[in-house]
Amino acid sequence: MTPKPPPRSRGTVPPALDDHVRIVPLWLPAALVAPAPGIAAPAATQLTYRGGPVLTAVEVFTVFWGAGWSAAAQQSMLTALNAFFGFIVASPYVDQLSEYDPPGSHIGRGRFVGSASLTVPALGTNVTDTAIRQMLEQQLAGKTSFPPAGPNTVYFVFLPPGVTVAAGGDRSCQAFCGYHDRSSGGLYYAAVPYPNCAGCTGGFTVLDALTSVCSHELAEAITDPVPGQGWYDDANGEIGDICAWQNKKLGAYEVQLLWSNRAKACV
Repeated sequence: MTPKPPPRSRGTVPPALDDHVRIVPLWLPAALVAPAPGIAAPAATQLTYRGGPVLTAVEVFTVFWGAGWSAAAQQSMLTALNAFFGFIVASPYVDQLSEYDPPGSHIGRGRFVGSASLTVPALGTNVTDTAIRQMLEQQLAGKTSFPPAGPNTVYFVFLPPGVTVAAGGDRSCQAFCGYHDRSSGGLYYAAVPYPNCAGCTGGFTVLDALTSVCSHELAEAITDPVPGQGWYDDANGEIGDICAWQNKKLGAYEVQLLWSNRAKACV
């Protein structure tokens, strides 16, 4: 992935992803030669703390939006992804983020706090980032199963097969495989389109590709929940951007390596 400029101030405008901040980029065929854990990134790489919020005890809630998730095959995927989050938020993957403790705080293990499936509002073949934000805000404003947004809550929104996400001038499977952000109302969320293309499966099974993307976005949502205001590198981006599509197995799951200032490598 090419170097990333600092994020722009977005205010209430839906984010443009053309600055390649906070996204999982498409996998490239050269990545077939997978780097080993500990591979070094560019020598000047150094995440620095910008003074913004960091999630110290993440609480993940998953949202499976669209009728496509009701198919039997997708129901098993839904179950597997929820099991992944139950594991990953209380695993050594989160423990390694403690090297990025902000002053006076500690990044500890988190919790998987639940899941919801939605068929309303109905989806077409395209959904915008604005629509994703509006859906979350509407669900939280009503009497639903969604937990209220707290300082550590991240809503992971999954889209079913055949649905493309458009954010700013970019589209899933053309420019990104997932992203995280904060809404104008202060909600932390991640959008994870179904990997409908080779560029977003990266040679993995669909489940492995999804857990890889989710691990990338989870680590970034914890260490840099407001993109560019937490732990960030002006040339290389967030903790996951630096190591995109460099993976390892943790337990039964495929997860992405993360940049370590201490090790000066992706680990």
